Parts: sequence; structure tokens; C-alpha cells
Amino acid sequence: MSDRASLVILCVGLLGVSALAQPAGPASLASNAEIQKILAERVDISRQSPSIVVGVIEPAGRRIVVYGHASTSATMPLDGDTLFEIGSMSKVFTSLLLAEAVQRGEVALTDPISKYLPAGVKVPQRGRAITLQDLASHASGLPRLPGNMNPKDPENPYADYSVEQLYQFLSSYQLPRDVGETYEYSNLGAGLLGHILALKAGTDYESLVKSRIAGPLGMTSTSITLGPALKPRLAPGYDRMLQPTKNWDLPSLAGAGALRSSANDMLTFLAAELGYTQTPLAPAMKAMLQPRRSAGGPGMEVALAWHVFSANGKTIFWHNGGTGGYRTFMGFDAEARTGVVVLTNAGSLAGPDDIGRHLLDPKSPLLQANSQALTPPKTRTQITVDPATLERYVGRYQLAPSMLFTVTRDGNRLMAQLTGQPAYEVFAESEKDFFYKVVDAQLTFETDAQGKAVALVLHQNGLNPRAPRIEGEPIIPKEVTLDPKVLEGYTGRFDFVAGISITITRKDAQLFAQVTGQPSVEVFASGPRDFFYKVVDAQLTFEVGADGRATAVVLHQLGRDQRATRAN
Repeated sequence: MSDRASLVILCVGLLGVSALAQPAGPASLASNAEIQKILAERVDISRQSPSIVVGVIEPAGRRIVVYGHASTSATMPLDGDTLFEIGSMSKVFTSLLLAEAVQRGEVALTDPISKYLPAGVKVPQRGRAITLQDLASHASGLPRLPGNMNPKDPENPYADYSVEQLYQFLSSYQLPRDVGETYEYSNLGAGLLGHILALKAGTDYESLVKSRIAGPLGMTSTSITLGPALKPRLAPGYDRMLQPTKNWDLPSLAGAGALRSSANDMLTFLAAELGYTQTPLAPAMKAMLQPRRSAGGPGMEVALAWHVFSANGKTIFWHNGGTGGYRTFMGFDAEARTGVVVLTNAGSLAGPDDIGRHLLDPKSPLLQANSQALTPPKTRTQITVDPATLERYVGRYQLAPSMLFTVTRDGNRLMAQLTGQPAYEVFAESEKDFFYKVVDAQLTFETDAQGKAVALVLHQNGLNPRAPRIEGEPIIPKEVTLDPKVLEGYTGRFDFVAGISITITRKDAQLFAQVTGQPSVEVFASGPRDFFYKVVDAQLTFEVGADGRATAVVLHQLGRDQRATRAN
């Protein structure tokens, strides 16, 4: 359900452009054979996706490497022209539209968004007004998704969310923090930005992308609506169990993730980014790359849509994407003039980000290939539970310091909403046991003698975290401030088992922890050696030598203690 939290710590350019020549000499990035080997492991061993398409652009030229079959029936061709939903990679196009409108003198980055919305829409503000730049750099204070998003079809969750609902949410929402205070990734914010830019131009988002980006660059396969020529080339989407799933439609929040494209088109886009083709979009593309703020971890910043990661002497600009049946990645190294796009057609838990980063920087590790258990979810029988019983489950349950389940009732329907996500209906299979239909996850309510719920247990991915019921404000451990010199003694890499490590880094008085294959997440001190996560119910304890340098770190989560010893 979430890409934020769950060893466990998953907390979550002008005129038509001609193709570049195929590489005639040695490639500066991995060879086709090396890429094929990586893809074979992901398709045949990890069962991550039925197919993977990789596009590479470098000084020697551009090339496409494919593996697998576009559909499980193996009847559909797979090549650089196969279409995929690119999901949140659309946000780069949305911010390019913004930067290009600035170049035209149509808008300014510092314009308040209220300037471009109907007069009846009350835009929330705190400290100052939300600007166009705030939407593009995820600093608006708006949540990841609007709270009034209640999809009729959870397999296509944005399809029935209307502009009217969007305006209603904006007019009633109260910002939890000052505008511009911190980075907080928001699909709502990016979708709103696309909506505003289309309003300003007097057209719709898709037409704006085609007229100002795809058309000038010659990206003939980049679209939202697929006509007779494009529709047969769309790879069908599959869920993480490799079962067919629906495509997504985002009529009101298209700027957040509605585009579909091919590897060849995305390489054409990267060719413009890297200066291999001359384009009037070049000034806007360059303006997008200026970092605007920290993005929550050491070496990570956000520009206009692009995330900027600096490590190993390299600076990588990147964005990924995901819908119900697709996971995607694109990135580039401007100094080396290399770029990579990776497209897959399955909503796997682990996307292809590590492949893209590894190809751009060989020091960036690949996740280990593991055979996934693709046993279909258990068939569950739905029963009817009396509304009076359901009412006793209504309330808030704390899964982590900053992660709450909010359970509500709508007649004889029970709804569960995790922080930052839409409310989804859960269905009873017994009086206390409920299941989701949109994901393989279940909830069990623990009750007191009067039948009132005192906790719920989430069952997902073989884990069973418990969330106690809360009546007031969330219970958050008291934070203490530690000397940066003390924090520095905790930095380094600590190994749990072969291939799984936790890397501790410091930025001033902030400490960050990153488990192999997962994002870097800030941890907060509750004592001299004890730290806690806010996005997941987990804690760290450092074992320290006489010199104050940590020799090991213990992860406490789900009733288990897992010890990692210092590796460097």
C-alpha cells in the first residue's frame, strides 16, 4: 500500500529529432551483454516483471536492450517502441512546462498559485502563500494525496477524482507546516501544477505537453490518449503477482503521472537534456536543474521535479515512476553526458531504480536477485458484519510515530486510511478480520470485553505490525539533541548479513539511516545511543567503544532485534 514505510524498514526540448547513430566503438557504460545479464536475473529469477526495456545514451550513441516478453502470452513484440505507463516520470514534463512558461514570460516561479485558480477556490497558506516553485519542488505543505480521494475502482484510483473535488479539498485543507519549510513528496502538488499550467494556457494537460515538448522534440510515442496507432504497442500492466491489472487514468491530476511513452522517445528526451540535439527548450531544461532544497537525506536534493543525488564523485539527476502495473526510471549524468531509462510492466515491490543508478554509476550496488514467491493471494470469503459492530472499530491507530490508520464507517462499509494515502474499503471475512481487495493485506482488530477495538494488526508481506488505538494526539518519543561530534561516531556502514547493510550518515545535527535497496531516512535521538524512526515503528541502538565510535547497531522492529556490525 505504501512506498514510505514497511531487513524490514521499507518505510517507500524544436524540430523533429533524428535518431543518433548506433555505437560503433566501446561504450562508456555497461555493455549490452552485461545489461542483458542483469535483466535476465530480474525477469527469470526475481520475477520482477514480464519484460524490461533499457535505453542507454552516451557519447558513442544510443542503444536499446530488452529482455522478456511484453505480455505473459509472449505474442507481443518487445522493443524500443513498446509503450509503458511512465507514472511519476511525468512530473519532469510538468516542471519543464513550468520552466518553459517562465522563459516565455507567461508565469514566474514565485507566483502564488491562487493567481491562476478560479476566484472561488480558497488556497491554503501558512507563513506565506504556496508558489508554483513550491509545487514543482515538493515544498508546498500539501499532502501526498488529497484526503477526499475515495476511488470507486481501487485498481484505477485517480479515474473518478474530479476538478470539483480538487477545489473542495484545497478550500478546506489546513497546512500542517509552513510553506517551504520542508520537502514532502506530493502527487497532489504535481497534479495541481499541471492543472494550473493547462488553465493558464487555455488547453488541457495532454495538449500542452504535445504542443510544447513532445511535438518540438519529435516524441511521437509520448501521449496520454492512445489512438489506433499507439494502443497496440502498449505493454499490458501486471501487478506484483504478475496478474493482469488495469491501466491508470488521471483526468484531474494528469501532471502527477498520466503520460505513456517508449524507451526510444525517452532517449530522445534525454538527448535534448544532454545537449546531443539542439532545441529551444534548452534554457528551460537548464533552469530546471538548479537544486532548490534538501530532499530528506545526505547527498539528495530536489530541483524542479528532478531529484539530484551526489555520491562517489558523481551527480545524478533522476526520477522514477510507478502505477498499478508499471515501474520506471530515468536518469542522467550531465558531466559524463550519459543517460539511462528503464521501463518495466509490473507493479513490483522493488522497482528498477537500482538498475538505472548502477548503469550510471557502477559503484551504486544492484539489489541481489531473489526468487519471489508468486503464490496467488488466498481466496477470501466476504461476510456481512452488523454496523453496530463496525462502529466499535472506528478510530485512530498508531502504526508508527508519524503513521496512523484512520478507520471510519460509511453505513455498512468500513474504510481504512493510512497516513498520506486514500481511504480504501476493507471487507470482513470474520467479525474481527478484514481484507483489502486492492492489495494483498489484511487487518485484525483486537477488542476489549465490550467489543471496542483497542488495537489493529496489519498483515502484509509476512509481517504483522500492531497499531494501538489512540484517543488524543499521536504518541511520539521525546527527541533529544546530541552533539554532532557524537553523531559522527555513529556514521559508517554496518552489515547484518551478506548483501544487507545499514549505512549511517550525518548532515550537521541530523542522522540518517539507509538499509540496502531502500531510501535514506532520518532517525531521531531519544537518548545518547538510542534513535527512532518516525515513518515506521522501528528503533536503533548503537553499541559504542571507548573512543565513542560505534562498533555495531541493533535494529529493533516487530519484536525482533537484529544486530549489524561495523564494516568500515
